[in-house]
Order: sequence, then C-alpha cells, then structure tokens
Amino acid sequence: MRYSSIFKIILLFSILIMQSCASRKSVAYLQDINSNTNSSTTASYEPVLKNDDLLSIIVSADDPELTYMFNVPKVQGNYKVTENQEGTKTYLIDSNGEITYPVLGKIKLAGLTRTQAVALLTDKVRPYIEKNPTVNLRILNFKFSVLGEVKNPGSHTIPSERVTLLEALANAGDLTIYGKRDNILVIREKDGNKIYNRIDITKSDFINSEFYYLTQNDVVVVEPNKTRVNASAFGPNVTAIISATSVIISLIVLLTR
Repeated sequence: MRYSSIFKIILLFSILIMQSCASRKSVAYLQDINSNTNSSTTASYEPVLKNDDLLSIIVSADDPELTYMFNVPKVQGNYKVTENQEGTKTYLIDSNGEITYPVLGKIKLAGLTRTQAVALLTDKVRPYIEKNPTVNLRILNFKFSVLGEVKNPGSHTIPSERVTLLEALANAGDLTIYGKRDNILVIREKDGNKIYNRIDITKSDFINSEFYYLTQNDVVVVEPNKTRVNASAFGPNVTAIISATSVIISLIVLLTR
C-alpha cells in the first residue's frame, strides 16, 4: 500500500513535469523557412518621419561656404565649416509635424519618408545653392520598446533607422524559455491612431509582413506561456522544486525496497 501511494505521487509529479516541458514546435524560430516557396523576401522599409523625431540635417555643396547659413551650430559663436559639418544643430519635429529650419522657416516633415523629406529640403535650398546642393538627413532618436518575457525588457535607442522585429528581440536579450513565440504583439502609431498586430515568429511568413521592420516608437510585447502563468501562482522556481521533489521520492523508493 505504501509503495502504491509513493508510485502515485511519482506519477503525478512526472505528469506535471511533462506538461511543463516545451517542445521544439513552441520554441524554435522560423521553423518552416526551408519549405517556404518564397525563398527571397520582397519586404522593404523606409522610415516615415513622425512627431518628436529628432533630426540631424546637414546641407552640402561644391562650395562649403554657401552652406553656412543652413548648417547652424549647436552653440552660436565662432564656427568653423568642416567636411562633415560637425556640431550642427538638431531639429525636433513638433506636435504640428514641423521643424523650424534656418532661412527656410517652418517645414512640415511628419508623414514623409526619409527620401521624400530629403527631396523637399533639397528643392527648398536650391534657390540659395544652385550648384549641386545635397541634404543628409538622419533620425537620431530611433527608439522601440520590448516588454514581457525577454531577458532585458525596456526601451532601446539605436543609431540605425532600420531594425527588424528579430533584431529588436535580440537587443532585448532574446525571449526567455517562457515567452510565447507564436503570439508576439506589436503596437504601432500610424496616422495618429494606435494599431497592433500579432506575430508568430515560429513561422517564416511574417518576413513579408509590414511588421517585420519596426518603426519609430513601436512597442513589442512578449506574452508568458502557460508554464510561466501557472508557475506565478507558486513562485518562479516551481518547476525546479517539482523536479527536485521527484528525484527525492525516487531515491526514497530505491532505498526502502
């Protein structure tokens, strides 16, 4: 009778442990990549400027002296024109989607792609610089946030203007073993409205999704799986405790035979 009870306890703990084990299907990324007929992706991305974007804008020309009026330094005073125009002022897109640019005044940039914004600024400086004006524009505060079941949740600011969902997760230290890989939430602001989409990164078809590349201020949320949710009722180390208890019971059975 005593052994029967011990056997039942071992069986119960074994079932609990088996239920907590994750299979490759729920853990591995891009599982069907080899069988996907679309071996090359057509997804492309170009950043669209938004309110609160901090921009670096540098005007160049064959004659650098002509660009002085546009490349205002951060601190007024003695200013030396250099090849890279180092130390030039940055511009914040305001709540109206505009920047105030030297000589040109207010210019609406929000809603334009980077290429469109460069073309607009180039056209506006052309009356002042007739010969080969060029504009270099960069977003300096490209930021996204990753929350939930990742190793390093939080906001991340990167120097690049293009980051994929997988790269964002890598920046956050990757998902923990308890993160749901088939239901990742991406929250985005588009045309003043909040939109969202759920991504399954265990499948490769999301590579062609508009959410493959993140945009400025996107929020990525990784939900906990059932094991994490169940463990929260007992504590984060419940699986380890169950495993240890199972080993102890097995030893007891062996020693009492």
